Amino acid sequence: MAKWARFLQVSRSGYYAFIERRQRCECEKEQQKKEIKRIFDESNGTYGPDRICGVLRRNGRKASYRKVSKYMAEMGLSSIHNRHRSRSLTDSRKSRGDGYPNLVRGQVFDKPYQAVCSDITYLRSGEGWVYLCKVKDIVTGEILGEVMSENMKKDLVIKAFMNAQARHELPKGMIFHSDRGCQYTSKEFMDILKLYGIKQSFSRVGMPGDNAWAESFFATLKKECIHFRFFATREQLRQTVFAWIHSFYNTRRVQARLGYMSPKQYAANLNNIAMAA
Repeated sequence: MAKWARFLQVSRSGYYAFIERRQRCECEKEQQKKEIKRIFDESNGTYGPDRICGVLRRNGRKASYRKVSKYMAEMGLSSIHNRHRSRSLTDSRKSRGDGYPNLVRGQVFDKPYQAVCSDITYLRSGEGWVYLCKVKDIVTGEILGEVMSENMKKDLVIKAFMNAQARHELPKGMIFHSDRGCQYTSKEFMDILKLYGIKQSFSRVGMPGDNAWAESFFATLKKECIHFRFFATREQLRQTVFAWIHSFYNTRRVQARLGYMSPKQYAANLNNIAMAA
C-alpha cells in the first residue's frame, strides 16, 4: 500500500481514504442495483427507468434517470413495453347527429366518481376472441368494473356498468363517457344510465383522443399482460386479465401522474385529504 501511495504521490492516509471511498461507492452501487432489480421484478418487468426513479424517490432515495438507466442496462433489465396499435371496435356511423354531447371536454376533475370512461377491446385466445369492456375512473385511473365476453353486443357494456355500480355505488350526477358505438347509444343502455341518474357523455366524431383515458389503459394492459403470451383457452385469458387488474394494476402498479402511487393508493390519499379538510 505504501508503494502505491508513493507511486500516486499521495499520503498513505489519503490513499487509504480513497480506497475506503471507492469501496463505499461500490457497496452503495450494489445496494441500489439490488433495489432497482427488486422494484423491476415486483412490476413483472413492466417498469422502465422513469417509473423506477419515481418509486425510489417516493421512498426517500436519490435516483438519477441516467444512473438508473445505466444500472438497468448493466443488469440486462428492459421494460416489456413496445408499440402496438389496435383498431376501434365500435361502430358509430348511426350516431353522427346531435344529441350526443361531450360533457368532459375542457372540464377539470379532481375527485373520484366525478366522471368515468368506458371502451371495448379484443383479446386473442387459442379458442378465439374475447371482448373486454371496462369502466375506469378518470381521476384515479382505477378500473371500477369490467366484463369479458365472446361477443361485443350491448349486453357487454350493460354488464360492465352494472359490475361497477354493484362494487362502488356510483353517485347520481356522475358522468359516463364513451365513444359513440352502437353498444353505448343503444336505448337499453341509455335508459339504464338515466335510471341511476348518470349523465352520458360521448367523444366527438373522428376524435379518439376524447377518450384517451380508456385507450391508455388498453395499451398498458396489452403491453404488460397480453403481448408475447399465449392463452390456450378463453378461461385462462379471463383469469389472467382479472388477476392483473385487481392484484396489480388497481392495487400496486404506480403511475407518474398519481405521484407514483397505484390507483387505489391515490384514491385513499384523496379520501384522507378530504377527511382532514
